[in-house]
Amino acid sequence: MIAKTDPVLYVFDLDGTLADTAGDLMGTLDYIMVEEGFEKTPIEDARSLLGAGARALLVRALDQQGRDVTPERLDDMYARFLVHYEARIADASRLYPGVVEALDSLEKRGGVFAVCTNKVERPAKLLLEKLGVADRFAFICGQDTFGIAKPDPRPLLRTIEAAGGNIGRAIMVGDSKTDIATARAAEIPVIAVDFGYTDRPVSEYGPDRIISHFDELPAAAAEFY
Repeated sequence: MIAKTDPVLYVFDLDGTLADTAGDLMGTLDYIMVEEGFEKTPIEDARSLLGAGARALLVRALDQQGRDVTPERLDDMYARFLVHYEARIADASRLYPGVVEALDSLEKRGGVFAVCTNKVERPAKLLLEKLGVADRFAFICGQDTFGIAKPDPRPLLRTIEAAGGNIGRAIMVGDSKTDIATARAAEIPVIAVDFGYTDRPVSEYGPDRIISHFDELPAAAAEFY
């Protein structure tokens, strides 16, 4: 039985939602692509390329240039991407304005937090540590944590369980079509930020609420529970 006094679990996406990570991700992408003899990718393309994990980022960048590589070469590029990225993971990445204050406000109401990202778990945890907020999250789920990636709802549902939450008292906060589709499949409310990594306006994907700054999150969340 779900009680109104049960804590609300807020499950956040990471890249483009909690943190602006485009500079470090795209910088690493350029490093690997140039090493392989390909072109750099314009930073303005980040919104359409990011959001599905590092391997997908490489594939999308290659597709954009009309290039193709063998699975073995892609595996090698991906492995080197992770090494290079982790060494510089927070050089330019920053939490979006208002994140800490929003977490403080929601926590005062009894809120609990988790992360469900398509980033690999190790760099996801490392980034949150570098940004000083890793200890705010009861559970951090990466693409490899359960071996399933969003928009499959299972990593979100398992994150809710692992964080000690209840599906009837959970909210997804994300920035993309993937996050919205994941929440819909899991049948939980979804709040979208409109400043993240999506090549089309997030409103087109039908989230329950849209915010333009984290200071709007507590009020938006209060409409559900």
